[in-house]
Amino acid sequence: MAEESKPSNRKGKDKEKAAKKLHRAIDGLSNEQVTQLLDLNPALATELANGSDDTPDSAAEALRRLNLQDIMTGLASSGKNVKDMGAYRFWATQPVPKFGEEQISNEPFEEGPIKIQTIDEISKEPSPLIDGFEWATLDLLDTTQLKEVWELLNGHYVEDDEAMFRFNYSANILKWAMMPPGWKKEWHRGVRASQSKKLVAFIAAIPVELRIRDKVLHASEVNFLCIHKKLRSKRLAPVLIREITRLCNLEGVFQAIYTGGIVLPKPVSTCRYYHRAINWQKLYDVGFSPLPANSKPQFQIRKYAVSERTSTRGLREMQKKDIAAVQDLLTRYLAKYDMAATFDKHEVEHWLLHNKKDAPEEQVVWTYVVEDDHKKITDFISFYCLESSVINHPKHTNIRAAYLFYYATEVGLTGPVDKAALKIRLNALVSDSLVYCKQYKFDVYNALSLMDNGLFLEDQKFGPGDGQLHYYLFNYRANPIAGGVDKRNRLDLENLSGIGKTQI
Repeated sequence: MAEESKPSNRKGKDKEKAAKKLHRAIDGLSNEQVTQLLDLNPALATELANGSDDTPDSAAEALRRLNLQDIMTGLASSGKNVKDMGAYRFWATQPVPKFGEEQISNEPFEEGPIKIQTIDEISKEPSPLIDGFEWATLDLLDTTQLKEVWELLNGHYVEDDEAMFRFNYSANILKWAMMPPGWKKEWHRGVRASQSKKLVAFIAAIPVELRIRDKVLHASEVNFLCIHKKLRSKRLAPVLIREITRLCNLEGVFQAIYTGGIVLPKPVSTCRYYHRAINWQKLYDVGFSPLPANSKPQFQIRKYAVSERTSTRGLREMQKKDIAAVQDLLTRYLAKYDMAATFDKHEVEHWLLHNKKDAPEEQVVWTYVVEDDHKKITDFISFYCLESSVINHPKHTNIRAAYLFYYATEVGLTGPVDKAALKIRLNALVSDSLVYCKQYKFDVYNALSLMDNGLFLEDQKFGPGDGQLHYYLFNYRANPIAGGVDKRNRLDLENLSGIGKTQI
């Protein structure tokens, strides 16, 4: 799931220094050092405070089980950006890799499920809720129920650290994200207040064929875990996670992928957010983009100016006739990565082709293909729209953000990979997509350090954000996958990401 992130500032460097300092002294942490780390990570502080006592000594003991990468992973977000993904004590009971389970050697381990179960072993009834609340299955085909989910998410989902921005999901993007081919009504699960019937919590899953290296898992993708702010103390998150797990298990689905901006046991990969300003003045006005030292607004506006025209010959909007060609190209391109979804033609149509009939006024996804002189599709690039509300601003109410989605090019597939040629081609495609972003009035273009993005992010003036996205696997142990950044959280141009799976 996308996390709120802003262009990074000095705070990120301070976190990195603090993490290195603590790691060097991990066997002899002083109370001051423990306090320093916990101040930087309120989410982790809250969990460590749930121990048998609330002393720095007990916190230090827990920290000794974290390596440097674990510490840096946990420094991505502060408490306001937490989606209440459940306590560390809860995850200790789940079939996920644990912190401290380090490899004895540097040799890769055998990958596979952590816990083997059968459908017959799964409870047919949900766990009981606390008094005053009841389970509900949401029918997103019903306009009233879809609106309930929309209202809950837009009021209580992810915010940035300073509570200045909050994701603003439209009804169309919710249907797009939660109703792909094969979607199941039962996997849209909510909690209602028994008396008022008000929706106070929600979690969703969709089916996904997930390839991890040479194995394809019939899995689910869990997303949109949201709990009303007034109920965060009720510990509903673990109950919701257990319930969506039960519902997936009843369908014979025992593995899942999910993402988050905070540290949980234990990421298989971590990517960093990058942001490319389009309407820099607006981003500056709302506090999203800072004014660099010794710079002026006029210079920043000129720096982030976008061309009025595209440059790639044969570039046009994707049409229904292109589905088979795009599916073939995408499948071959994603085969390069250690982790990626597999898509059939129906899924390519859903995720990449704008349905003008069902959503004539509101477009969610944009995809552009390159057709050569022989009518062959040689490239494509896509992005989707996810707005953020600007909280309590006198002038602006929203930021219109484009998120880079999937892309593919024959340049990366023909013969031995020519990284220099691939870099040139991807830069051209992304530069042209920026032209379309500007035409459709986007304020910012967001991307992660996944896929081959390291080849163009800096060239296209994407700046590093203060947010990270951690990839997690449920009931599956996999060797670490490169996220496109090094241990100092900088783009790793020598070791590009092995992640070919984007998250919404």
